[in-house]
Amino acid sequence: MDYIKEYKSFVNSHYLSEGIRITAGIVLPALVLNHFGLLSVGVVVSLGAMSVSITDNPGPIHHRKNGMVACIIINTIISLLTGFAAPHPFLLGLLIVAACFTFSMIAVYGNRANSIGVSALLVMVLNIDRSNEGWDVVLNAAYVFAGGVWYMLLSLLLYSFRPYKLVQQALGDCIMATADYLRTRAAFYEKEVDYEKTYQAMLQQQVVVHEKQNLVRELLFKSRDIVKESTNTGRTLLMIFTDIVDLFERTMTSYQDYKALHEAFNEEDILEHYRQLILELSNELDEIGIAVKSGNPSEETGLLSTHIKKTKTFFETFRDNKRTAENVDDFISLRHILNSIEDIAGRIHTLHLYTTYDRQLTKNMTRSADYDKFVTHQRVDLKLLKDNLSPESNNFRHAVRISTATLVGFIISMLFPVGHSYWILLTIIVILKPAYSLTRKRNYERLIGTICGAAIGLGILYFIKDNNILFPIMLLLMVGTYSLLRTHYMISVIFMTPYILLLFHLLSNINFETIIIDRVTDTAIGSAIAFFANLILLPAWEHEQINNYMSEAVKSNKNYFADIAVAFIGKPVTITTYKVSRKNAFVALANLSDAFTRMLAEPESKQKNIKPLHQFVVLNHMLTSHIATLSYYVKPLSEKYASSDFTPLISNTVGKLEDAVKIINEIPAENTVVDTVPQNAVQQRVENLLEKRRTELQQGITESETKKILSEIKPVADQFNFIANIATDIRKISLQLMEV
Repeated sequence: MDYIKEYKSFVNSHYLSEGIRITAGIVLPALVLNHFGLLSVGVVVSLGAMSVSITDNPGPIHHRKNGMVACIIINTIISLLTGFAAPHPFLLGLLIVAACFTFSMIAVYGNRANSIGVSALLVMVLNIDRSNEGWDVVLNAAYVFAGGVWYMLLSLLLYSFRPYKLVQQALGDCIMATADYLRTRAAFYEKEVDYEKTYQAMLQQQVVVHEKQNLVRELLFKSRDIVKESTNTGRTLLMIFTDIVDLFERTMTSYQDYKALHEAFNEEDILEHYRQLILELSNELDEIGIAVKSGNPSEETGLLSTHIKKTKTFFETFRDNKRTAENVDDFISLRHILNSIEDIAGRIHTLHLYTTYDRQLTKNMTRSADYDKFVTHQRVDLKLLKDNLSPESNNFRHAVRISTATLVGFIISMLFPVGHSYWILLTIIVILKPAYSLTRKRNYERLIGTICGAAIGLGILYFIKDNNILFPIMLLLMVGTYSLLRTHYMISVIFMTPYILLLFHLLSNINFETIIIDRVTDTAIGSAIAFFANLILLPAWEHEQINNYMSEAVKSNKNYFADIAVAFIGKPVTITTYKVSRKNAFVALANLSDAFTRMLAEPESKQKNIKPLHQFVVLNHMLTSHIATLSYYVKPLSEKYASSDFTPLISNTVGKLEDAVKIINEIPAENTVVDTVPQNAVQQRVENLLEKRRTELQQGITESETKKILSEIKPVADQFNFIANIATDIRKISLQLMEV
């Protein structure tokens, strides 16, 4: 791991900016009001600020503002209700159940709505132990309201100073995620490659890339200032994002039959040369990502260009010495890999130039009116909520699960009061997730993080007695907590536990050993309740819903292929249509990979058809890669080689994929599609050219018109055949999965 690069990335990330913003938003009200002798009021105002910060997720500024406004209103209401119900255990129990169910159900409206729900539940839980009556309840709610308004104004003010900063930081993360994806693919060129492990790592990294791309897409295409206003910064950011998505697609076009390559060249050095080049491409992308985050231009050293030239010379010498009539196909594959590397290097050079924000680079940029097609819109439709009020809905199951678990936790805290009993409810709400695998992971991280953090907190309080030193330490722990909360939850909890211990110590000087025992005990109880709730209360296993992801992946790939393939029969392909279908295919594939990864984390008894499912996921990734490769040839070759001879192959492939979708959805499919790739005139032409080229090589002819034509048409024909064969395999594996 390059620690310097990791440090630069973190320092310039929106996660650190978020951590500092949240810390300032929470601490400042308490400090100011404490100065006037109103520390207790300051603590409640800080609670209001903290709760609203939960909903301040990265996104278009108008979405963030609307989310914070809704959060402030809801939190004020829930604070009032909790305050009046707190003295009456029965009413409080009813409120806990109703609130947990309601605020868990609103997750159907997306991540921001889910954050609003979590925020409301935290306000409710943290107000349970507050002994207020009458107007004090109203005043408490007013302080929560004031804290929320303060944080919202702070967040909006900071945004107004640097409106493009969040986009730059998210875009930099997206570029670095693409670098990691490319780095993962480099493992295929290692001599002792573990194919299954590498495929799994590649699929997981693709999920990360999709998440990063989706965030940037939302920030760019839903931000009116960027889409409609013609600023140089906005244009540059749009161009960088467009190019990095195209580059990501280009990385997928480099897919090869790696086993065949290793069989042919494993005893040579050529594959290691390629691996090193791909790693250099990844490192260059990392540098660009850090530069985009910081807003500074990246430096292009020229080393990559030099190494590509050396590798190209090495390849040509190696080819001339080793090429025979029998292995000409293998060398064509090597040539195309090198072409892909050169193309990606050229795109990286362009990205380096964009980081200078030179107006000359974007002055001729044309703005699309179709940005809206690349983002999803979530409307607050009551019908969606009603449709999910069913045991078939995973959201409904989760809502029942969390409301039941919190009720159990509340009863235990009433019957066996242990320290700060609301920590039990807090732990359940934070840990319990809709998916078993996520809950198990969060449970483990929470427990280990709490124990390690308690040990650290114990050490700090034991050795340091001066509050003037403890306070800045607490601030650093707060920044660490909120900076890492979304990315490294366990480390965040390790920071959070001593921060909370120091907070209690500074506020009330309670014996820190008592606080640590209470914290660990309550966390253990809450974790146990959350674990068993997810295991036995309307559990939702991935095998019950993975068919939806499978169907969507095949359908999106079919549309992606159809939109590309028509170019080779002479029909036009619009850029917008192609890019929308590409985005949908990438998203569907990432969702399928993510669901499969979650399934692997479930109990073995719940992992249905795991081997054929893994094969299905890999086949779909291969299919997307080959379609992406075919798309690369559209611009230079489709018009030149367009022919109706491609029609039978296209129809057969589309038919197989449509059949697979019907099989997965358990719709009777007509058995009209055969499981063979139909021979066509294009394939026959390639075979004739290959035979002619072999004859030329035997005669010592190294350069000819045959070589040029073959190098152009063979890759196109190969991609059509690869895609058709994979479609056949997907149809077969779909039948196998549905028959089990």
